[in-house]
Amino acid sequence: MEIGRTMSVCPVCLGRIAAKKLLEDEGIYMEKKCPDHGSFKTLIWEGDLDSYLAWAEGDAGGKTQPPRARPAERGCPYDCGLCQNHEREGCCVLLELTNRCNLSCPVCFASAGEQEPRDLSLEEIGRQYDMLMERGGPFNIQLSGGEPTVRDDLDKIISLGREKGFSFFQLNTNGLRLAQEPDYCMELRHAGLSTVFLQFDGLDDDIYVKLRGRPLRDIKLRAIDNCRRAELPVVLVPTVAPGVNDQSLGEILRFALDRAPHVRGVHFQPISYFGRCGLERPEKPLTIPAVLRRIEEQTGGLMMASHFGGGGAESPYCSFHASYLRKADGSLKALPRRRSQCCCVKSSEARDFVSRQWSGKAGEGCCDPDTASLDEFLEQTVRNTFTVSGMLFQDAWNLDLDRLRRCYICEVDSKLGMVPFCAYNLTDSRGRALYRK
Repeated sequence: MEIGRTMSVCPVCLGRIAAKKLLEDEGIYMEKKCPDHGSFKTLIWEGDLDSYLAWAEGDAGGKTQPPRARPAERGCPYDCGLCQNHEREGCCVLLELTNRCNLSCPVCFASAGEQEPRDLSLEEIGRQYDMLMERGGPFNIQLSGGEPTVRDDLDKIISLGREKGFSFFQLNTNGLRLAQEPDYCMELRHAGLSTVFLQFDGLDDDIYVKLRGRPLRDIKLRAIDNCRRAELPVVLVPTVAPGVNDQSLGEILRFALDRAPHVRGVHFQPISYFGRCGLERPEKPLTIPAVLRRIEEQTGGLMMASHFGGGGAESPYCSFHASYLRKADGSLKALPRRRSQCCCVKSSEARDFVSRQWSGKAGEGCCDPDTASLDEFLEQTVRNTFTVSGMLFQDAWNLDLDRLRRCYICEVDSKLGMVPFCAYNLTDSRGRALYRK
């Protein structure tokens, strides 16, 4: 049964084509047909129609055109930068400081290490900061790559960003240098780094061999310990691949809880099949309900699927999120989402929530839990709130242009400006990119 329509792209040629959303026994599928390359079908929601529609209940919708948007000429997804048809301002932006990396992961959205090595100069980074302020900044800055810690000037990059008016800096890293150089973590904290977004796929080296090409478990543990000693907050970021580590979600969450409040939470990223991806795309890729079911089962009900809700600023079908209050006895209290009344419906509000939670620094917020006083809430936010979230990035098989137009996670490009993450990293079935060069 057809339940909706949207626009997507052909996985072979990346041409824009119409797509249907169909209800079948296993869930909601996207089906589309390219006149040159035939039909494609993929699962986008595991569950019935009621659960699919309920996930978007309370979605505030609305449109907020980005400042200085580019003219829309060819149409979505070909005019990103951002264009006048985009419906959200930016929130989090990735600055790819280098294309070099000290790993060669079998799965890498940036295909790091395949091009001629290049680092952005401080002058070029400064121009990117200026452009971002003109386009609605300050945004949350994600220092990314490649592997950003192969550079020796992150302190200067953070300092320059603070001079330009940015206040939240997140390091997207594999953790190798953090593990090898304990003093380096302290240097980054003193430089003004807000949090470490640590690639963390599990506690079994077999997982790392499959996803990263080598055993890394002990290195990850040392990186976390060194960050703790430097009082540098950490968020664990597992790439979740079916048949590789999707049965390890509960183990990862228990590990993180044991190390809270220094570990602020876990941010799951079900694998998307773009860039350098050495895994074959299954007929039924991971969906939000599938991930939440695994979390509930593998935590023994400590974290329930019913605790989670979708995003407010981005499309609700892009993400999931729940926050928990850690009690003195070690138990968890799920904090109410109050989705229909949630004020996190603007990119700026989502930016402030992420900054507050991942850095562990209190501030005025939304979706406040039911605590006795503001002072108590602020203290609990700093010390005892643990967040579990996830982002389902889109690939050429499930790209929904309605979702893409609400994206607020952008890659910074010196020529194009701000490009939604899923568009910038989109590749066809042969690995050819739409934007990334």
